Amino acid sequence: MRATTLRIFSMITALFVVSKGFSQQHPEGFAVIDSVLSGVVLELRYASTDNFTGRVIKGYESPKKVLSVAALEALKGVQDSLMRLGLGLKIFDGYRPQRAVNYFMAWAQIPADTLAKVAYYPDVSKDSLFAKGYIAERSGHSRGSTVDLTLIYLQGPSAGQEVDMGVSYDFFGPQSATDYDQISEDQRFNRRLLLEVMTHFGFVNYDKEWWHFTLKKEPFAHTFFDF
Repeated sequence: MRATTLRIFSMITALFVVSKGFSQQHPEGFAVIDSVLSGVVLELRYASTDNFTGRVIKGYESPKKVLSVAALEALKGVQDSLMRLGLGLKIFDGYRPQRAVNYFMAWAQIPADTLAKVAYYPDVSKDSLFAKGYIAERSGHSRGSTVDLTLIYLQGPSAGQEVDMGVSYDFFGPQSATDYDQISEDQRFNRRLLLEVMTHFGFVNYDKEWWHFTLKKEPFAHTFFDF
């Protein structure tokens, strides 16, 4: 009887430890993206081979679909405003573990590894990606309040499709600059729309990448996480 009681106690203890572990998957001040942004489309490119390295990125094998609560609350305002226009959000990247940034740095040191060059940086030499600001040794994403995103249609024959921004997410080249003017009038309008609504809700754009925004009043401005 005593042995049975001890086994039951051990099982309960183990379950408590497991459940406690699951509840601590991210630090206080962070939340799961789609628990706040209902209906958002998540396409975390670094969890797939469809990215500028051509491989699944270290730290994204089990991707952390989270952002800071402050960033998510601001994005909720963005989302609600866009829905009135029949538009929604697609998120390509949110919180990025520092180990992923370290992976990018190591990848950049291998000149011959150009698996995805044609799709992502056809006109830029790999050894210039850091100097040109396309990759950084420290990423705002690791602070938890930076997001890469675009607009999608919610209605009509194009429902679910991305709005045309001229070039795709993570394309390394001058064409990705937010104010690049050698694109169509509609594409410029779409970039301005994204910029204006994100700015209105407290985000700041990185001007070399139309998709990249950081919450101006980010809660962890000096902390680079690696959970």
